[in-house]
Amino acid sequence: MALSQTIQQKLLQKLSPQQIQLMKLLQVPTANLEERIKEELEENPALELEDENKQDTDADDIQEEFETPEEDFEMDGSEDEYENLDISEYVADDDDGEIADYKMKDDNYPEMDDKKVMPIKNETSFYELLIDQLGMLDLDERRFKIAEQIVGSLDEDGYLRRELSSIVDDLAFRQNVATNEKEVEELIKQIQQFDPPGVGAKDLQECLLLQLERKKSDGSAVELAIIILKKYFDEFIKKHYEKIQRGLDLKDEQIKEVINQIIKLNPRPGGNIGEVNKAESYIVPDFYIMNNAGKLELTLNSRNAPDLRISEGYRDMLKDYEKGSKKDKRQKEAVFFIKQKIDSAKWFIDMIKQRQETLLSTMSAIINHQREFFLSGDETVMHPMILKDIAEKTGLDISTVSRVANSKFVQTEFGTYRLKFFFSESLSTDSGEEVSTREVKKILSDMIEAEDKRKPLSDEHLTDMLNEKGYNIARRTVAKYREQLNIPVARLRKEL
Repeated sequence: MALSQTIQQKLLQKLSPQQIQLMKLLQVPTANLEERIKEELEENPALELEDENKQDTDADDIQEEFETPEEDFEMDGSEDEYENLDISEYVADDDDGEIADYKMKDDNYPEMDDKKVMPIKNETSFYELLIDQLGMLDLDERRFKIAEQIVGSLDEDGYLRRELSSIVDDLAFRQNVATNEKEVEELIKQIQQFDPPGVGAKDLQECLLLQLERKKSDGSAVELAIIILKKYFDEFIKKHYEKIQRGLDLKDEQIKEVINQIIKLNPRPGGNIGEVNKAESYIVPDFYIMNNAGKLELTLNSRNAPDLRISEGYRDMLKDYEKGSKKDKRQKEAVFFIKQKIDSAKWFIDMIKQRQETLLSTMSAIINHQREFFLSGDETVMHPMILKDIAEKTGLDISTVSRVANSKFVQTEFGTYRLKFFFSESLSTDSGEEVSTREVKKILSDMIEAEDKRKPLSDEHLTDMLNEKGYNIARRTVAKYREQLNIPVARLRKEL
């Protein structure tokens, strides 16, 4: 087989490390940006916050590390890579030098309430709460380990969805504790008596029954609710109340009392315990929009504009090395190291600046497109808007706009919204006008909210009502919008 050479020309598009880092920074929520900056400050001593009043001990340590001892070093030729190193741009004066430009003031970002320290709650986690109650049982060391394994097998909602055989195997292989399914089952029964009620259930039916068993003394409605959940659980969750009434010969008042008892129960006994200080539990707006007599004013959250700058200690150290007469290997290595750190600091500050510019550019374009909404708060006046519309207005790539829209929030006088809330497809009316699907969803939601819950509107009926209003929409589209609004079908919306 003969060998041959060919020339091929390919057009490839690759992102630079800086572009990749910018994309990552764009996705970082404002609530987590401070942590990201803190990580960079810890990794790079040449970067610092402008309001820091600490001594440049890091720079002193570096200088001491590379300090040249009294004896001479033998040059081995590897110092050639430092010969062309130009450090003049790193030792410019503050008045007109490049270093002076690499600092970030947030003079243009007014002090907002977001700089106040969030109070830290002192709570006991779900696991700790159960372990504390476990200590109240009269258990020997072996049975305590078994019970502890059971508690550790509960999911975040408080359910025990693992098979008993798996728990037995875990105890045998991981803790060298021999047990059987019967003993595990007995301990589960004890744990199911812990607070919150319903904990340790294998499914929703058992969870609700455990809670009702503790309320038996509350009257006949509770006892009837227990019977219904045991015999007619599937019918109940599907709201087939007529079938339950026929099967148990119940009156409307009786089934209503049962429903009232069951809806008071907690389907997630472990769901609201121990969720402490999670950044995702708090929404920190990235933007603030104020309506000043009809003029919309956009402000970027001041957390997005940290006071970053190049360390003066590192710059002074470079000046000292430039003035030095000795140019041995150690000194050149020190200069090379410092240059790398300053490069990295300058680059990170640039990324933060680009992040700010990208956020403001994107949000400004959204405001211009949805001005009527930001003035009135009325969703029905929102215009169709897709990522491409904002990308064309800002000159940004669609993927960049998407990253901003999916991870950022804006606070208005009408509430706080995720940016992707303002994006929607278009829908034609009878007059040929293009309207936002957000407008149709709002009207659909209002229709369902105003319906007679004893006779909820079907998707077909809702479609007819929208068509009468001039919106050309199919039944399957109505069903899709209803599901996107997290609204159940008509049968599940029915109330007695």
